Amino acid sequence: MSSKTLLYIGKRLILCMLTIWVVITVTFFVMHAVPGDPFTSEKALPEAAKARLEEKFGLDRPLHEQYLNYLKDVTTKFDFGPSLKKDGMMVQDIILNGLKTSAKLGVIAAAIAVVVGVVLGSVAALRRNKFIDRAIMVITTAFVSIPSFIMGTLLLYIFAVSFNLVPANGASAQGLILPVITLSLSPMAHITRLTRSSMLDVLGQDYIRTAKAKGVSGVKIIFGHALKNSLIPVITYLGPMLAYIVTGSLVIEQIFAVPGIGRSFVSSITNRDYTLIMGTTIVLATFIVVMNLIGDIMYKVVDPRINLE
Repeated sequence: MSSKTLLYIGKRLILCMLTIWVVITVTFFVMHAVPGDPFTSEKALPEAAKARLEEKFGLDRPLHEQYLNYLKDVTTKFDFGPSLKKDGMMVQDIILNGLKTSAKLGVIAAAIAVVVGVVLGSVAALRRNKFIDRAIMVITTAFVSIPSFIMGTLLLYIFAVSFNLVPANGASAQGLILPVITLSLSPMAHITRLTRSSMLDVLGQDYIRTAKAKGVSGVKIIFGHALKNSLIPVITYLGPMLAYIVTGSLVIEQIFAVPGIGRSFVSSITNRDYTLIMGTTIVLATFIVVMNLIGDIMYKVVDPRINLE
């Protein structure tokens, strides 16, 4: 790895840390600027009891002191603190439990999106301007255009409510089928279109025509030359795709009642669980910036001609 590449990675890592710090700072102060507090919704909570709770969690201290203490705990101990609404539970434990389901959901959805997208994109390119090509383009355009929460609601109504083929609750293995399909449709459509356009470009290159002139078999040309080189845009898309799947799962997990990090995040907002909101936001923001960094680095890995500056 060249010194320029290492310098670029170093600069991007500094930028990533700066981005995460901005996310922490903005989220902290905006969250505390919203009227109310985590204990407002408690029924008939005496002022003395409320004051003891605020003292217990350090919410009675000046805001800047709370911010500095929280920043210190996160950066030096990776400690997100206790949940304000789930008694006796630490935020990092809640996030880790949710990530077990969310990670499984995301990995399966990503794998389906890549495999199906590459296959459909290749078929569309090899059957350019034929009926199957047009059909694939129409379907993928629809998947890209329709928001994931609408697609998820539609699939839930058709397959869980109308035909009762799968459970509507995502707590079981069968219940994860619809969330996985919903999360994979839009990335799959993007990969299909990327693969098609890239393969069409590769099939028009001189070395492909030379291979055909030498009598190389069509199968070897497609799998040995065209497909391998046309996957470069797909590989570089994997980082942003995983970030999209994670952020998209916030709503999808709520629709299908999946016990993942997305559902915990949404419930923490409605419950004003400050520490859980902060912890989940930091984890998601870190994942997104890291995936984008990996995506940028992959450009250099798969195509050495690209200069990272």
